[in-house]
Amino acid sequence: MPQPDRGRVPLILASASPRRLELLRQIGIAPDGVAPADLDETPRRGEQPAAVALRLAGAKALAVAAGHAGAIVLGADTVVACGRRMLPKAETVDQARQCLELLSGRRHRVHGGVAVVTPDGTLRARCVTTMVRFKRLTEAEIAGYVASGEWHGKAGGYAIQGRCAAYIPAINGSYSNVVGLDLFTAATLLRAAGWR
Repeated sequence: MPQPDRGRVPLILASASPRRLELLRQIGIAPDGVAPADLDETPRRGEQPAAVALRLAGAKALAVAAGHAGAIVLGADTVVACGRRMLPKAETVDQARQCLELLSGRRHRVHGGVAVVTPDGTLRARCVTTMVRFKRLTEAEIAGYVASGEWHGKAGGYAIQGRCAAYIPAINGSYSNVVGLDLFTAATLLRAAGWR
């Protein structure tokens, strides 16, 4: 019977997102626990979208680390922005429709904050930005996507890994960042933190 690795530091994911957990498993990283942070995610006055993603990722990781001594904590946040306008995590049909109408026929940016806190309290954080282009959506396409419910709780009101993939002809940058966590950055920060 294999013996536990007593020298291994536990890894905690500071996120309730099943997509982030699936992404980590895709590259062979299985967190020892999941502990979502309960924070006010309201942007500060004048705060730029990328800065919001970076700040919230760090704040989530630090908040969870405070209750998990001896662990490495990974936090993340995703902000979808059209210009300087930040789109919500869609919770209602009206929000989803407004997001899709705004994104239709345009390019937008997805800012992904990734942060890691080490057992000694050191915070390392990075922001990754991906450019996404939507085709011009018809009223029927918007209505069909809204009816699917797939948008619920998603930043910008869509999921690139689902039905919306049919409406996105091009992205420039990290695909996993648009799903919810840039895997290259997460793996790099975890290695720097000494996780194995």
